[in-house]
Amino acid sequence: MPRRCLCDDVGMVTDTAPTRTAYRTCPLCEASCGLEITLRRTPNGDEEVQRIRGDRADVFSKGYTCPKGSTLKHLHEDPDRLHSPMVKRNGVHVAVSWDEAWAVVDEGLGRVIGQHGRASLAAYVGNPTAHSLSAMTFSRMLLTGLGTRHRFSASTVDQMPRHVASGHVFGSPVAIAVPDLDRTDHLVVIGANPYASNGSVCTAPDFPGRIEAMRSRGGKLVVIDPRLSRTAQEADEWLAIRPGSDALLLAAVANTLFEEGLADPGEHVGEYVVGLGELRTALAPFTPEFVAEATGIDADTTRRVARELAAAPTAAVYGRIGTTTTEFGTTASWLIDVVNVLTGNLDRPGGAMFPTPVAGGATTRGRPGSGRGFRVGRGHSRVSGHPEVMGEYPVSILAEEIRTPGEGQIRALVTIAGNPVLSTPHSEQLADALDELDFMVSIDLYLNETTSHADVILPPPSQLQRSHYDLLLLQFAVRNVANYSPAVLPLDDDQPDEWEIIAKLTAIAQGSGVDADPGVADDLAIGALVRSAVASEHSIVAGRDPDELLAELSANGRRGPERMLDFMLRTGPFGDGFGANPDGTSLDDLLGRPHGRDFGPLVPRIPEILRTPSGRIELAPAPLLADLERLSSAAGELAGRGLVLVGRRHLRSNNSWMHNVPVLVKGTPRCTLQVHPDDAERLGLVDGGAATITSRVGSVDAPVEVTDAIRPGVVSLPHGWGHDVQGARMRVAAEHAGVNSNVLSDDRAIDPLSGTSVLNGIPVEVVAAG
Repeated sequence: MPRRCLCDDVGMVTDTAPTRTAYRTCPLCEASCGLEITLRRTPNGDEEVQRIRGDRADVFSKGYTCPKGSTLKHLHEDPDRLHSPMVKRNGVHVAVSWDEAWAVVDEGLGRVIGQHGRASLAAYVGNPTAHSLSAMTFSRMLLTGLGTRHRFSASTVDQMPRHVASGHVFGSPVAIAVPDLDRTDHLVVIGANPYASNGSVCTAPDFPGRIEAMRSRGGKLVVIDPRLSRTAQEADEWLAIRPGSDALLLAAVANTLFEEGLADPGEHVGEYVVGLGELRTALAPFTPEFVAEATGIDADTTRRVARELAAAPTAAVYGRIGTTTTEFGTTASWLIDVVNVLTGNLDRPGGAMFPTPVAGGATTRGRPGSGRGFRVGRGHSRVSGHPEVMGEYPVSILAEEIRTPGEGQIRALVTIAGNPVLSTPHSEQLADALDELDFMVSIDLYLNETTSHADVILPPPSQLQRSHYDLLLLQFAVRNVANYSPAVLPLDDDQPDEWEIIAKLTAIAQGSGVDADPGVADDLAIGALVRSAVASEHSIVAGRDPDELLAELSANGRRGPERMLDFMLRTGPFGDGFGANPDGTSLDDLLGRPHGRDFGPLVPRIPEILRTPSGRIELAPAPLLADLERLSSAAGELAGRGLVLVGRRHLRSNNSWMHNVPVLVKGTPRCTLQVHPDDAERLGLVDGGAATITSRVGSVDAPVEVTDAIRPGVVSLPHGWGHDVQGARMRVAAEHAGVNSNVLSDDRAIDPLSGTSVLNGIPVEVVAAG
């Protein structure tokens, strides 16, 4: 029976009968839990949320939700949420009409483009865009419309190494194998804490419940983490690894599999795997003894981990942000794939499998079984020469690109749903750099630590006023499902939808002026999507009349993201194909299934998922083999490091704006510096006292929490705090300000293969605060 969060009735009111019940998917994290929302009619005739709880009939989450899901009512009614555009005048943000805001945007962007050209523009796309149907369908249009190569996102402080590794091995950066949680017998979790995160790049509502079901059927959970995290507390075995050494451990596990004759990809994928000989040779130096001091895990344990993975009926290794935000994030992500392949667990039930996204994606479109492959470096950053990766540059270099004079210097910035002042490295430097811009415009719900620097803030509707479909996240789901949610509440008067904001901003950036009609951009976008599919011989609508398809898509007045989603669903792997598959899905089909539609468990997808030129699993790609030399050379330095800092997260927190919800920040303060008792005694720290933490780039003071739930030599601060910045307007968050751990993260510390910042294993000094 799925577990039901005890807090999912937050917001219950009983004095008036509800007028109706709505169902929607929670957009606040990657778990995609279904919600049941009851509403009542207020005396003035409007509707308001009466209660939110887990939707027991949801095909995926089956009633489970975490504390965040029940707060959509709080977020919608938050008095700090912006309802009108804001324009900065004399250093103070004031509310203005939409017409006035667009006029300021038109003048500001036009002035910068006119004086410095489009090369002076830049864009930053934040994490919440992954949870927005409008942003997922229209933000690419904006990035293209700006006409600049200065593109940045939260991916390079998060999951980019996972994309790069998959791109090199399977040919597509979204060909990511996820653990088949519901059928596996043995799960190794490295650098992840799904009891707090609900899973990441692995969409699985009630991830903890799925782990517990595995254990109840005799399975084993091994957690490899420097902290005794909530997930580690539930594990059969916790291995307290030294931060930053995950790639070394995985290399030694793979080495053991080769040396003990346990490496066997299996008949189901074996004929498609190439590079085993080169890989074995390259991994030969990484014996369990060689990595033991650097990882802090003895050789016998490393060998046992390898043997147990090979011996289990089914098994999967799953790694996340603790492995990606390190100097060797891409290599660690690759080695996770290597271990899953060598143990015969890739692409088979109970192992690591590839989802089949119902709305389609890069792994379902085009010619199955081969493709153009993956490459990086189609450009390099202007100042420090970092290579382009997936069309963007490391966000850690944003400040230097703003502050360094010369042709192509960033003079104007557009941000979408992000707070890089809190979420990216050397954040004080970035905050200072934003003040040097000639113009900045932000699409955001709040006046926060980043948007406080903007000349104009354009607020989208609340989460309850938007439709929803997890276009990105369901590409990484542990089951093939689809669930569309119409908006629960209507838009405010004069409030444009999020897609209309993005489309109009795009048109203004292209010189169409303040009277630009977002519908024109919408028509161009859907037209291009349909014509591309019709022209592809591998599409279910190949050769069809595009005008006929467009007419059918638009017959009921449908526009914007819904029209695009309808087309993606109908031409996807489970779609109706505009009549070709009568039992297939469409947006109308999902509207008639408010609890979602289940298309079944994951199925083997090799070789059709491959997009490598060779049509093979390239297990030994040259860039990753070459990085093993850097990894080997770093072993001694990793072993000799002093105190290092890692991050952590909590079930009640995902993005920084959630700290403005009272129910999510109440209770014992969570922004503390966790320190092992041995380190506390050595450093003269006491529980409840204060410590000063200093890195190469900054220093913060934080309250001390002495705990044995962390490895000696490691300290931990959570991310997303530091809400004491002047100019922000998030009152609840300010009362629980905490400290910003990214004041300490080093903008120069980057995984060179992906451009991802090092946020775990940061060398620090800690002393008792004076």
